[in-house]
Amino acid sequence: MLTRFLLPLLLAFLPAAPALADDYSDALKTFRNASQSGHYLDKAYGYALFPTIGKGGVGLGAAHGSGRVYVKGKHVGDTTMNQVSVGLQLGGQAFSQIIFFEDERAFREFTGGNFEFGAEASAVAITAAAGAQAGTGGATAGVSGGKNDAAGVSKYYKGMAIFTIAKGGLMYQAAVGGQKFSYKAVK
Repeated sequence: MLTRFLLPLLLAFLPAAPALADDYSDALKTFRNASQSGHYLDKAYGYALFPTIGKGGVGLGAAHGSGRVYVKGKHVGDTTMNQVSVGLQLGGQAFSQIIFFEDERAFREFTGGNFEFGAEASAVAITAAAGAQAGTGGATAGVSGGKNDAAGVSKYYKGMAIFTIAKGGLMYQAAVGGQKFSYKAVK
């Protein structure tokens, strides 16, 4: 109930500009060149790519981003990610995110409706940034020196693997909350 009222208010402060085709190409190139995420592109059934997700908060936080879903390199749908979090947090951050689908089952689960990564280990988050960040899976975190050095585990968890690459900003956070995704197939 709280989410329904706070999400629109919090998202009003985040950037909402739609990503351009070049933004997707640049983000994909960055993930392809990263040491840990690059090999997933050739082997995964598909992936969801978010060139920029904006995240901010002071005690109460929100994140929002628009992306595209691909199967075997073909754009098959559009997705949005929203997140509301409550807890110790301060600051703002922009990052890119890619979610790899190991097989058709994982792809169908993600695109089948309103999908959510919960705090109870719904996925393994593999982070590529200057600092470590706990993931939605809670089991794995990684650290790297830059955007071309994603670090973490190199296996799927429940058919999905997530990589994020920080683009800018600084955020201190110890929050509770999950990413929620909507999906719309392209015609």
